[in-house]
Amino acid sequence: MIQSLIFDMDGTLFQTDKILELSLEDTFNHLRSQNQWDSVTPIGKYRDIMGIPLPKVWETLLPNHSVNEREQTDAYFLERLIENIQSGKGALYPNVKEVLSYLKEKNCSVYIASNGLSEYLKAIVSYYHLDLWVTETFSIQQINTLNKSDLVQSIIKKYGITNGAVVGDRLSDINAAKDNGLLSIGCNFDFAKEEELSQADLVINDLTELQSILHHSIK
Repeated sequence: MIQSLIFDMDGTLFQTDKILELSLEDTFNHLRSQNQWDSVTPIGKYRDIMGIPLPKVWETLLPNHSVNEREQTDAYFLERLIENIQSGKGALYPNVKEVLSYLKEKNCSVYIASNGLSEYLKAIVSYYHLDLWVTETFSIQQINTLNKSDLVQSIIKKYGITNGAVVGDRLSDINAAKDNGLLSIGCNFDFAKEEELSQADLVINDLTELQSILHHSIK
């Protein structure tokens, strides 16, 4: 029986694409103003690697920049993301609040495990009042390895989870479930890739499908 659900944030609960392009364009405009970038904004490349921790993102997008320059870019990008969230330019996926409410009614504990930074996650949780349903939100910043499997393991240990599932759109979420003996539920949403979803135990196209999955797990 599924007693706990651990959700990814970006591309699973939060429609990151609604603020991603805006924030990334702002960031690379800033780099251009500093004479640190002279080409188009690599939005396509960022979409390809969505879901990995931000330090690795900047290693990929800015391979010729120094560590200090990447850190400064990361900080600026975070500022733009948070401002866009607080301005209401982002959005949750359809039915997020309804599904989380249903899970709470069924006494299923809910957690978030994300490769996003803590301040970014706090902005989303605060703006959309997700803490009404979510027990705790965990950022990859809280562990040293930048490995989502280790992050999920820390949640399991803290809350004594024995029967649960990880819900997410990328391979890191699927592996985090499998590495920790949990059910993996892949979300066929914006950033999902077919070859990654094929490794999940179950695949959903809408979060409301979780209600049926949970219903059958209780029987």
